[in-house]
Amino acid sequence: MKKNILLFVAFSLLAHWSMAQAPKWVEKAKKAVFSVVTYDKEDKILNTGNGFFVTENGVALSDYSLLKGAYRAVIVDADGKQMPVEAILGANSIYDVVKFRVRSEKKVTALKIATVAQAVGADAYLLPYSTQKDRSCTVGKVKEVTTIGGSHHYYTLSMALKDKMVSCPVTDAEGQVFGLVQKSSGKDTTTVCYAVGASFVMSQSIGVLSLNENALQSIHIKKGLPDTEDQALVYLYMASTQTTPEVYTELLNDFVAQYPDNVDGYIRRAGNYVYLGVKDMAQMDKGAADLERALKIAKKKDDVHYNIAKLIYGYQLSKPEKVYKDWTYDKALTEIRAAQAIDSLPVYIQLEGDILFTKQSYADAFALYQKVNRTNLASPATFYSAAKTLELMKADIKEVVALMDSCVALCTKPYTEDASPYLLERARINMDAELYRAAMLDYDAYYDAVSGKVNDVFYYYREQACLKAKQFQRALDDIAKAIELSPKDLSYRAELSVVNLRVGRFEQAIKVLDEALVIDPKYAEAYRLKGICQIQLKQSKEACASFAKAKELGDTAVDALIEKHCK
Repeated sequence: MKKNILLFVAFSLLAHWSMAQAPKWVEKAKKAVFSVVTYDKEDKILNTGNGFFVTENGVALSDYSLLKGAYRAVIVDADGKQMPVEAILGANSIYDVVKFRVRSEKKVTALKIATVAQAVGADAYLLPYSTQKDRSCTVGKVKEVTTIGGSHHYYTLSMALKDKMVSCPVTDAEGQVFGLVQKSSGKDTTTVCYAVGASFVMSQSIGVLSLNENALQSIHIKKGLPDTEDQALVYLYMASTQTTPEVYTELLNDFVAQYPDNVDGYIRRAGNYVYLGVKDMAQMDKGAADLERALKIAKKKDDVHYNIAKLIYGYQLSKPEKVYKDWTYDKALTEIRAAQAIDSLPVYIQLEGDILFTKQSYADAFALYQKVNRTNLASPATFYSAAKTLELMKADIKEVVALMDSCVALCTKPYTEDASPYLLERARINMDAELYRAAMLDYDAYYDAVSGKVNDVFYYYREQACLKAKQFQRALDDIAKAIELSPKDLSYRAELSVVNLRVGRFEQAIKVLDEALVIDPKYAEAYRLKGICQIQLKQSKEACASFAKAKELGDTAVDALIEKHCK
């Protein structure tokens, strides 16, 4: 009995001594430490652990494993208050650390990051998470210091790692945090533990390429924005194509909140609202409000007028079931002309031309396109716009060809896929202009530009150009390739027979037609073409039988042949 009493007194004195040795700042500093609870996709608890605040506006540090796979997380502070994790600000899976921001209605108690590395032998204080006032810190020494990440540090500490203390902060004698306690891979946790430098964790950030980082993708909680305004804009641009509309909307809201005087933020968010507004008219009001705000705060108002015009124009092109207020092509014209009244930039002129083109005011659109083509904005696209407009105006086809020549001349050689649409379009226009050899060469250039990745339709079109350019063997080869790629398309077999007929290969043409009739015995055109071949072979009786069969199957084009050869 006396022995037990003595032990009780000894432990009591030891606890009193430990509390007495703790610096005065410990009680306040412990309020920066909190518990973290993470949740999975079904909102079931995934993990629990610790973390601590390093800024009064809620920036905090913890271990990456705790948040990996989480869709939601909350922290519980020393007073038992819950606060949600609002955004992930950086992560490193190798060193198992994460930085995030907690949403708080008021300032939180935060630890100050130590600005210098700790020396071997320096005092170290491990602060636990606790809602109890009587739980003190664990005191130890810095045993070893190594360098990581260039200028940051990793610490080995002479200190017991107690249960549930992973990711708690380690401070120096002044209460500045220099490390975050990590899980120990060794067996000895009674005398040694490890901590990654707090400055290293703080250096983790969101960059313009962070959308593709595996560590960040593995955490399904919203990500924060990069630290600088310019990088944040680039990040938004990339997020617009790599995230869901919902995630992108949250990022836009964050950007506007963080940079309320940035015009681009309002314009981009307006564009997102308009995209959503195709199915939800209430979103359109938000978009219109953002555009008004952008116009109000902008120093360069012509750019805002331009973006408003472009947005209204794109909205109208989407053919909305119900037009939003006065968002018509005429409204878009008013806005783009307001932009030009301030600064008549070529890009503004181009957009006005596009709007007029859509309104079928071709002459006015053509004049504007030609005006752009005399500026440094001239490009394959601007010359193509002019050529297409001139074609719709039913102008001389040679003028259209000349514009398409200027279009292709501006394409970089050797031609790439960027040039391929213009080559294909010039080939079509050359065919209309009866410039068949030029069309054939354009098809050849297109084939090279797309590295031979073409389909049966391409071979058919090039065959037509080759045939009319009297390049008969090439025509035969191309139509044969079209059949190879689409063997059930009987029109290709009919075309092959026509080419054979053209070069006097009548028996070969009949063979091709018989193959077509095996596929479809009711293919009337095949009988008509077969009859024409038989006429050339002086097989009048067989020809008339073929013509009769074509007529029986509904081919009206055969009547003149019957009248000429079978009466």
